[in-house]
Amino acid sequence: MIKRIVKMEFEPENISPFVNFFKANKDKITTFDGCHSVELLRDINAQNIFFTYSIWDSESSLNKYRESNTFKDIWSKTKPLFSNKAKAWSVEEI
Repeated sequence: MIKRIVKMEFEPENISPFVNFFKANKDKITTFDGCHSVELLRDINAQNIFFTYSIWDSESSLNKYRESNTFKDIWSKTKPLFSNKAKAWSVEEI
């Protein structure tokens, strides 16, 4: 099992559109084969910084999602809302 953390920074005017878009598409992510859950988190000190925290069966499962049309569609609509490049980490429990 792996966990994926993605940090995203948004222009202030894009925060509400992003949150609404995430809520509308969350089920598409969580029902993807190999995904156990996905959460949207917000930095408590910087209101324009968000994180997604997702749990996957394996790196292979995550990569299948990242190569899917579902991901490509979601990412193509999310990426233009950023104020900085997103950063991502795949981690595992020790």
